Amino acid sequence: MLLNGELVAIPTETVYGLAALARDPLAVRRVFAQKGRPVDHPLIVHLPDAASLGAWARVPDHHRALVEELASRFWPGPLTLVLPRQPGVPDEVTGGLNTVGIRVPSHPVALEVLRAVGDGLAAPSANRFGRISPTTAAHVAAEFGDDVAIVDGGPCTVGVESTILDLSQAVPTLLRPGGLPTEDLEVFTGPLVQGTTVAPGTLAAHYAPRTGLLIVADANAEAARLRDQGHAVAVLLATAAPRHARELYARLRELDALGVDFLVAEAAAEQGLGRAINDRLRRAATGSGRYDRDP
Repeated sequence: MLLNGELVAIPTETVYGLAALARDPLAVRRVFAQKGRPVDHPLIVHLPDAASLGAWARVPDHHRALVEELASRFWPGPLTLVLPRQPGVPDEVTGGLNTVGIRVPSHPVALEVLRAVGDGLAAPSANRFGRISPTTAAHVAAEFGDDVAIVDGGPCTVGVESTILDLSQAVPTLLRPGGLPTEDLEVFTGPLVQGTTVAPGTLAAHYAPRTGLLIVADANAEAARLRDQGHAVAVLLATAAPRHARELYARLRELDALGVDFLVAEAAAEQGLGRAINDRLRRAATGSGRYDRDP
């Protein structure tokens, strides 16, 4: 199906991706149409191994040793590197930019599909644009019904999207915190600042439930206050970071389906995977339903 230009939802360790052959501009356009995604928003190209990187991206000489080190330590895994693209990479993949995001996923099913395809797959999250990302095959089916074929690889083990590191400029910058803790990267890059290159999942409103979402330090106290005002409230408490990240989107989907007035989420500790969790919660709150007070 992929080689014929069709779309297939595949599991990765982060979230399920809506995969299309990245060399096929028409197939990539189908991804944008299926998701309702803005066409100037770049996609990440998933590769079967680090050896395939050169077919898609150019590694600047001043970052060559760093790229080799990061690829050796963190691929396969939840790390995306943004690099200058090779001339043959379709504009549809890059959003018209001169850079391309590349990663090697660690899910065994994703790697098997990539090896069978023998080329890169563009695979943004398999959900409607801006909504909660899917971490099970059932989540994908709830989004697209029978419109998209799904390879069921079980629940995702990381649960939040990849960390995106921009190496297209002289100084490495962080574009999105994710499933690889920033602290692990900074061992090799030094302290990272937030970059401005356009990248997936960096819009202010993203990952959003239809129910209004509020992020607070004391979720139970805020829920009690809202209930005293006559509102129906569901609470999302922070657990240990790996588990919290793994279950975040599934829990948001479950709570969103309850039909309450507000979701109240407890902020995670701003370290390790907690940075990625809080990033997703903030963007989810910005795009969420009826709650319009700044938390």
